[in-house]
Amino acid sequence: MIRRSFLMVLALVAAAPMAALAQQPLKVVATTGMIADAARQVGGDLVEVKGLMGPGVDPHSYRQTRSDIVAMTRADLVLWHGLYLEAQMEEFFHDLARKRAVVAVAEAIDKSKLRAHDDYADKYDPHVWMTPELWRDVVVEVQRALTELRPEAAETFAANTARHLAELDRLAAYAKEALTKVPENNRVLVTAHDAFGYFGRSYGFEVMGIQGISTQSEAGLNRIGELVDILVERKISAVFVESSVSDRSVRALIEGAAAKGHEVTVGGELFSDAMGEEGTYEGTYLGMLDHNITVIAGALGAEVPARGMNGQLSAGF
Repeated sequence: MIRRSFLMVLALVAAAPMAALAQQPLKVVATTGMIADAARQVGGDLVEVKGLMGPGVDPHSYRQTRSDIVAMTRADLVLWHGLYLEAQMEEFFHDLARKRAVVAVAEAIDKSKLRAHDDYADKYDPHVWMTPELWRDVVVEVQRALTELRPEAAETFAANTARHLAELDRLAAYAKEALTKVPENNRVLVTAHDAFGYFGRSYGFEVMGIQGISTQSEAGLNRIGELVDILVERKISAVFVESSVSDRSVRALIEGAAAKGHEVTVGGELFSDAMGEEGTYEGTYLGMLDHNITVIAGALGAEVPARGMNGQLSAGF
């Protein structure tokens, strides 16, 4: 009897660390801020998320640092975008996937929904976060990955996902409402690189990037000259800079148009490949898109709420 009780105590003591371990948050590493936000929205208190690329960081050219490698090799789950966004890191992710749970979340999107990549054959435009309708699929893939690792929390992950998808649906409705107020002849979006193709397709805007889909493509003098001619001929009065791309080429457009007697101004700074500062509304996916939608619509002639859909934008339009 005494021996049995002793063995039971030993079993309980041995089980205690395992039970405590099961309750610890999953350690998740995400490459972009947008994916990190999705993991936090879905995982809630059950995840501890580290994002590798902060505000202003260009994922097209990013290479993993030594501290990134340490974080990813110690993580329970690594989430990366895929679709050739993190072009400099792909080989590392494929190697890491042999040892850890590694998921390219945007690869789950049905290819029929994607735009062909102008610069690389058999690849697709990776900027799927530019519309909430496409980003929903990424959020659902994040839910799947977390649930696979911690199935006992499936109901919590499902409830969190449903709440966040409802927020994305509201954001999509705001986008359509605000952007349809832009006069049709003003629906031209000129930016530093071609990150807004899905945005243009969804909301009926003609999109022109100085560089291609990747910021690694060259912005040649011929391309800048072509765009200057378009700005002048079509009397386009606003162009946009991006938070993660140098504004040098955009400034060259403005100067080129001015040399031909046409005034072009900067309509605002957009978040293209990275979100805003951590701890701000713009540092969330909802805030990032709310900012872009509100700034684009307002600069091109629509009446928009001064501080966006939720009244939380840090600077009124």
